[in-house]
Amino acid sequence: MAGGVGNDQWRLAEVSGLERDRALLGRSSTAERVADILRDRITEGYFPPGARLSEESIGGALGVSRNTLREAFRLLTHERLLVHELNRGVFVRVVTVEDLDDIYRVRTLVECAAVRGLGEGPYDARTTESIAAIEAAVRAGEAASDDREWQDLSTANIRFHQGIVALAGSPRTDELMRGVLAELRLVFHVMADPRRFHAPYLTRNRQIVEALQAGDPAEAEQLLLSYLEDSRSQLSGAYAQRIAEG
Repeated sequence: MAGGVGNDQWRLAEVSGLERDRALLGRSSTAERVADILRDRITEGYFPPGARLSEESIGGALGVSRNTLREAFRLLTHERLLVHELNRGVFVRVVTVEDLDDIYRVRTLVECAAVRGLGEGPYDARTTESIAAIEAAVRAGEAASDDREWQDLSTANIRFHQGIVALAGSPRTDELMRGVLAELRLVFHVMADPRRFHAPYLTRNRQIVEALQAGDPAEAEQLLLSYLEDSRSQLSGAYAQRIAEG
C-alpha cells in the first residue's frame, strides 16, 4: 500500500515546516535528534501512511547530511514507523490490523500500570505537575473540537496519553511509548471521520483527569481500561474495513 496515498504529493508545506526544526539540531546534530524530529512530525500527523520521504527535501530542510538522514531513517524503520523498499525509497509505514491490536496490548499494560503505580493522593510536586500537563492536553482537545480542528484534536489525544505514561516517572517508558503512540497515529489517518472517532473520548479524557485530580487512581485506572478496550474494538473494526476497501 506504500505509495498509494499520493507518495510525493504530501504537502511541500510539511517540508518547509521542517526548516523551523533546524534550530533544534544545533551544532550537536545527530541522527537520533533528526529521528526525534521526524517521529514528532509523524505523531502530529504531518506524514501520512504510504508517503515517500525524500532524502533531498528533508535533508535540505533540516540542513543535515544524507548519511545522517539515512541513519535517522534506519532508526525509525527499527521503530516500525518507516519501511525501506528496494529501488523505491523510504516510506511511512502502513500498519496492519494485527499491529493495531498489539499496540493496544502494550498501551493497556503500560498506561494502566502508570496510573496504578500512583497510589492515593495527595501527590508530590512531580506527579501534580504531570497531572496538570494531562489536564492541559484535555483542554487543548476540547478547544480543537470547538474549532473543528480535527488533526489538532487527534494530536491533543496523543499528548493526553503521553501524559498518562509520564505519570510513571520513567524516561525509558516515555521513550518506548513515544514510538508506540507515533505508530498509532498512522492508523488515525485512515479514519473516514476523525471527529466522530475522537470527539466521544473527550468526555472520557475529562473523567480520567478528574479522577486523578481527586487522588483516586483506582477509579482513573478503571476508566482508562474501559476506554482502551472500547477504543481498540472500535478502531480495529473500522480500520479493517478501510484497509479492505483499499
